[in-house]
Amino acid sequence: MSEKREELLKAIDAKYKAMGQDPDVHLSGLLHAEPMKYWDFIQVDALLGLQTQRTQLPDEMVFIMYHQINELLFKMILWEMGQISHAADIEPAKFTMHLMRISRYFDVLSDSFDVMGEGMELDQYMKFRDTLTPASGFQSAQYRIIEIASTELINLIDARFRETIDRNTPYEHAFEHMYWQAAGKDYETGKKSKLMTNFEEKYKKKLIDHMMEYNEVNLWTKFKSLPQEYQENTELKKAMRHYDHTVNISWTIHHLEAAKKYLGDAPATGGSDWTKYMHPKYQKRIFFPSLWSQEELEGWGVTNL
Repeated sequence: MSEKREELLKAIDAKYKAMGQDPDVHLSGLLHAEPMKYWDFIQVDALLGLQTQRTQLPDEMVFIMYHQINELLFKMILWEMGQISHAADIEPAKFTMHLMRISRYFDVLSDSFDVMGEGMELDQYMKFRDTLTPASGFQSAQYRIIEIASTELINLIDARFRETIDRNTPYEHAFEHMYWQAAGKDYETGKKSKLMTNFEEKYKKKLIDHMMEYNEVNLWTKFKSLPQEYQENTELKKAMRHYDHTVNISWTIHHLEAAKKYLGDAPATGGSDWTKYMHPKYQKRIFFPSLWSQEELEGWGVTNL
């Protein structure tokens, strides 16, 4: 037996004994286990079986798969965020590494809009989109969780109501005044669109749970809890600003421009006034406000940063 194999067997023996397991049983199991195959590890058959069209229009499949890819990228982003938020005594290098990974995922999302913008016939889109009503990309709960995990709730409150919200405000009240409520709520009557009521029936409790989970470990609060010398780390501050700009300006503008190509001035499938809801200059969604100058804040979404 080679020295390397002997060391490996000792390590396996120690691992399973520490778990209270018989190492010989697990080694015996390897004799009967099938070798791993790519399609089993990636679950290719299951993944490729998740596309179900509602029409016979071919480009609807492009639309479905594109949005499913988005959701997979959102899951990757949340996976990275968890490694920052739930890490104890995180140092600048690790914080920066995960932030840059997240930003690269959003770069992929930004650059991918041509898949829709150039990849679907307008006539087909305008037909199959009617079958989507009142569904909307607004209803991506993962994206809402990304926002909640990025910053303090006050920075996600509709700008018109921020002065009425503080850290003692009940989560339910904060939820009702999140900026994206403007996409489906009449604040004068309190009436919500079907887009919004469907979304809340499915995800409201889950989102409020995440508000509580990330209340003190969102990226912004996590950053501000670091030792002062870490907060002054040049690379970390640069990564924070880059992430903020990438999500709240670059990705948003790319999304807006792609939507305009097909919708023009028409309402979104969910019925929202999407141009005002989406454009960063209106709501000024900013995750890390103290990292920007007053001039930069005033020109958010309008001037180049």
